[in-house]
Amino acid sequence: MRKYDVVIIGGGIAGLSLAHFLSQHRSVAVIERENALGYHSTGRSAAEFVLRYNAPEVCALARIAKDFFDRPPQGFTDVPLLKQRGGVMIASANKIGRFETVLAEERALAPEIERLTPEEAVSRIPILKPEYVAAAYYDPNFWDIEVENLLQGYLRGARRNGSDVLERHEILSAERDGGAWILTTAGGEISAKVVVNAAGAWADPVAALFGVDPIGIVPHRRTAITVDLPDGVDATTLPEINEIDEDFYMKPEGGRLLASPADATPCEPSDVQPEEIDVAWAAHYVEEATTISVRRIAKSWAGLRSFSADKLPVVGFAPGRSDFFWLAGQGGYGILTSPSLGQLAANLLIDTPLPEAFRREALDPRSFSPARFQK
Repeated sequence: MRKYDVVIIGGGIAGLSLAHFLSQHRSVAVIERENALGYHSTGRSAAEFVLRYNAPEVCALARIAKDFFDRPPQGFTDVPLLKQRGGVMIASANKIGRFETVLAEERALAPEIERLTPEEAVSRIPILKPEYVAAAYYDPNFWDIEVENLLQGYLRGARRNGSDVLERHEILSAERDGGAWILTTAGGEISAKVVVNAAGAWADPVAALFGVDPIGIVPHRRTAITVDLPDGVDATTLPEINEIDEDFYMKPEGGRLLASPADATPCEPSDVQPEEIDVAWAAHYVEEATTISVRRIAKSWAGLRSFSADKLPVVGFAPGRSDFFWLAGQGGYGILTSPSLGQLAANLLIDTPLPEAFRREALDPRSFSPARFQK
């Protein structure tokens, strides 16, 4: 039987980022039920990094993570993890009041935001439909994340530190034996002193396997499509396009235009597939806001974004337990916060002080504790 200090359940960005940091201090295994890592959520992300537009606690996590993205450990990656994209926020004529409110709030935080006339917005993004855009601003603080390089960097780091990463290891049962968990998996038996629940959309069902009360992690489906850009439009120079109320967003993806209706439909954990109505809405927004006529959808897909009741991550030991640790509920920001949440979880697991960046941001780990959901 293979024995470890910590077994992390889930081979997505949450589990692998934790393995990268924790494996410097403990023997670690990551077990994944699928035959590929990052299959359900990580591999289906829009891969956006922003410093704002999220809850204050998430924005603080993003600021902490930015240093890791800008200066990753030596040997972590051979390409930059972030590529500046910039973003243009647009509003139609019936949302001018809302636009002015958002612009004032965001400029107070980021004076570098540039208000654009509708004509300037169309000049910067030639696919925009002039009659749709009544107001716009440009925010330089949007970046594309090199997700595959990030994931592989975490994987290499964990393996370099002696971790095992085991795919096709669905958990069939879990029992306590003395001071350890005995996990019966599709790939054999594994012993662990502590298990970490980084199972994403499956976090609550996994908790039940270990006799731990669920905390209400609910997966939500989000849909995206890609369509061809008109001839002569250079995808590499286009910024991201966001509707002021996030009715939709669009950004370049693989030489095409990615569009999403920004749907967030509660669903069961599964290998989620796009619904026709959501694909239709994505195409509708492309035709409503741009000059592109959607004659063909190159690709459509859906991914899972899993949220707790207060939309904040859940990081910490289950109340009254020292053998079961939560790392879940990362919503649509799990990739951009993975350096900070991976570090936070590792420090809590080994009970050591948090890095200075967390103190500088006055970020209290209790904000993310599962204890907050106790009745």
